[in-house]
Amino acid sequence: MILGCHVNFTNEQLLGSTKQALSYGANAFMFYTGAPQNTMRKSLDMDLTKQAWSLMKENHIDLKHVICHAPYIVNLANNKEEEKWQFSIHFLKQELKRCKELGVSYIVVHPGSAVGIERETALQTISKALNCIIEEDGVMILLETMAGKGTECGSSLEEIKVILDGVESKNIGVCLDTCHLNDAGYSIQEFDLLLDEVEKVIGLEKVHCVHLNDSKNPMGAHKDRHENIGLGTIGFSALSYVVQHEKLKDVPKILETPYVERAYPPYQFEIESLKAGHENPHLLSDIMNFYK
Repeated sequence: MILGCHVNFTNEQLLGSTKQALSYGANAFMFYTGAPQNTMRKSLDMDLTKQAWSLMKENHIDLKHVICHAPYIVNLANNKEEEKWQFSIHFLKQELKRCKELGVSYIVVHPGSAVGIERETALQTISKALNCIIEEDGVMILLETMAGKGTECGSSLEEIKVILDGVESKNIGVCLDTCHLNDAGYSIQEFDLLLDEVEKVIGLEKVHCVHLNDSKNPMGAHKDRHENIGLGTIGFSALSYVVQHEKLKDVPKILETPYVERAYPPYQFEIESLKAGHENPHLLSDIMNFYK
């Protein structure tokens, strides 16, 4: 079971991220190379990176199961302001370079928001931007499925396909997000049918990451509000089924569930429950008691 969570990337950089993931019992993890709400980045320390690689090897974490996430403020969909659009392209090129230095193979990217331009044009604009960014033998960009909040692009598999079809390189993939899919109107409870649709529209070979999140919202709400595993509208059994699905056995599943009371990370307890295949009815109290 390849199961991990979102971790921090602070003073110890990738080494700190690895230590944090191990403390939660994870064998995969995802991180931002800086704050997700801005594009300020510190130089990478290769000594820390090499220590991280050694620690991963000692603890059987495959670097292919380590995922980077691009800041969510990057918008590839709208080029009305050419300078901002070009900045997004330039910044993502730099992020891919940083990922390569860290030995990371995948970076998850939100497709972007149309914000005042025709949706079809926005989808074409995303493909155009990706054609400027992607290197054939470099880090693979994974387009994340979105909830459809506001003018978000990529909230349907068909929109993801339109973007993919416009990309000249084959070095492009997809990240399925269970909360986003639910909020976009796809049933996680009928996951076999959903995977059949993914296979038909996109191709399962394109899926290289799953964000495993419950949702605070009913299916089709288009709101994107993550919930802890088993406490939302998707439910533990459906998410456990996703984790254990044979067709996705080689794909890392990454938890992005909220901190309890905005202070306490839930990942150790959620990972334990998912590995055991049994829901923890005392999840929140166990987390709070552990950290207090």
